[in-house]
Amino acid sequence: MQKKQFKTIPPENIPGILMKELIIHADRVSYEVTKKTKLAEELTEDMRTGEMEDVIWVRVAVEKGDEKDINGLADKAVADIESVSDQVKTKNVMLYPYAHLLMGSKPSSPQAAIGLLEGMAGALRNRGFTVVRAPFGWYKKFTVHAKGHPLSELSRVFSVEETPEGEEKIEVSTSLKAESKLKSKFYVLTPEGELVEHEKFDYSEFPNLKKFMKYETEKVRAYDKEPPHIALMKEQQLVDYEPGTDPGNFRWYPKGRLLKKLLERWITECCVDYGAMEVETPLMYDYEHPSLKKYLNRFPARQYVVLSEEKRFFLRFAACFGQFLISHDMVASHKQLPLRMYELTRYSFRREQSGELAGLKRLRGFTMPDMHAFLSDYGMARKEFQQQLELGVDWLESVELYDWTEVGFRIESRFFEENRDWYVKMVKKLGKPVLVEMFDERYAYFITKFEFNFVDSADKASALTTVQIDVENADTYDIIYVDEKGGKARPLITHASISGSIERVVYSLLEKEAMKMARGEKAMLPLWLSPTQVRIIPIGESHLEFAGKLLRKFEGVRADIDDRSETLGKKIRDAEKEWVPYIIVVGDKEMESGRLTATVRAEGKKKEVEASEIVKEIKKAGKGMPFEKLSLPQKLSKRPIFHG
Repeated sequence: MQKKQFKTIPPENIPGILMKELIIHADRVSYEVTKKTKLAEELTEDMRTGEMEDVIWVRVAVEKGDEKDINGLADKAVADIESVSDQVKTKNVMLYPYAHLLMGSKPSSPQAAIGLLEGMAGALRNRGFTVVRAPFGWYKKFTVHAKGHPLSELSRVFSVEETPEGEEKIEVSTSLKAESKLKSKFYVLTPEGELVEHEKFDYSEFPNLKKFMKYETEKVRAYDKEPPHIALMKEQQLVDYEPGTDPGNFRWYPKGRLLKKLLERWITECCVDYGAMEVETPLMYDYEHPSLKKYLNRFPARQYVVLSEEKRFFLRFAACFGQFLISHDMVASHKQLPLRMYELTRYSFRREQSGELAGLKRLRGFTMPDMHAFLSDYGMARKEFQQQLELGVDWLESVELYDWTEVGFRIESRFFEENRDWYVKMVKKLGKPVLVEMFDERYAYFITKFEFNFVDSADKASALTTVQIDVENADTYDIIYVDEKGGKARPLITHASISGSIERVVYSLLEKEAMKMARGEKAMLPLWLSPTQVRIIPIGESHLEFAGKLLRKFEGVRADIDDRSETLGKKIRDAEKEWVPYIIVVGDKEMESGRLTATVRAEGKKKEVEASEIVKEIKKAGKGMPFEKLSLPQKLSKRPIFHG
């Protein structure tokens, strides 16, 4: 990855200094919290003290002007720290708020400063750094032993107004800029039809909804600590960072590819069974295409832009472009509506802020199942929207995530007032209160949307199922259908991702298991998704032949044999660490009797069973779900180790 270089700019040349840093490369830095100020953030136990060796100590001061582009400043600061790291050869960083660098300038709000520090910490961790973040608003005593070489003391000033030399300009849509300035109001809508201001709602029986509300209203997106799913995805040898590409793009190992493929097949089957026509469209599009250019500025996302023969193209960030261009050329009648189109986009790309990248939760290259429905009027659009809400519930239940989600509606206020009873009807069917964001002025192409949001172990939310009603793009792309009178009419359009990105589903599954493990429960993927469903462990070499014969009885399920030269205890522990649902140990007793004893993870106990009974249980649990073979040798001794 090409490193970005930044010039240090004299303060007098910057129209409103935005951020200052003092960077010291030290043998050792330590601090201890002593006393809080009136601006102090909530202190966690692990933030009371901090110590690092061979460390880049970054003291950060944030001015009032920074609040307009905290993420932009985080990106610049992180790229600069990465450049320093390459020169001094250390990946240890301590971020240290230090208002004294401002020398009389007006500091930013605590929320903005903390957001910047968290954004920097998250981005650095995503690039392989070990990071300690000292708390904001606390007096601290510290010791530092600087290296004393020419690069051991550096100062920096960053401005969001400039694009530093050597840095590419990221394309930001008009809609994204409008969204950042959006003034919206948040409410909770109950199944009884009561609309309550979010601060006044009683969350005592809905703690997860409270976490979702705080995430949406406070808008702190970056992680202060590494999300636990990142360690799990590596330990389970599912997926890992790819250092040879842009951050936010991943490599998938065989077990992870199996998991991803099963989810891809399942969501595709769900959408096709729902009535969608499956298509395939290009990966990149002409930046100057009139319809596409207009849509780019109405979609809240940052784009990757590529050059080909001096012509600009952008990498798709959804399937909308291709499906809408197909629809423009298509002849359709009112008799065929609702007309649905679907594509599993492998891959879509969004140039997310580096400080917001967080493992599989938010990334830059992702697999998005996209479905669009073309509808005659608001009556048909409301019906489709509601049906897709119910389809989303079914999908989330099938992957065992529904009970871990909270629902959010985003609605133009006028549209809500016109359709209030309809919204209440949907919330009543859900049977639980939902968060509602109301905005007076539309900043994008949709008039309303819903999201099912998974709330993770760090109390941060991620949209899975999401559906929007689009009121603009039929005009933008000149999409028409023949109405009842034989004339031309514009359809309304729903945009739907019933699952959300496949990567985010995997993130949610792993985060869910991390939360269960924190409560002392055993982690386990849904049985139909488990890479290995049955592990056969022969006690000794003399039992290998019997184990091989037994393996053949598990046709149609994913079974393997641990034939490694390891102790029995280690083999069992390794199977437990892999969350294998059924573990069968075979020795002399099993060879003589033919009866098997299986440790059943979901039940937490052993039981005597026949191989056919286990096959029957697994197939019953996966009834209606897709099945794929695992592309690894069935003997563990033949498998490479992909991580750790």
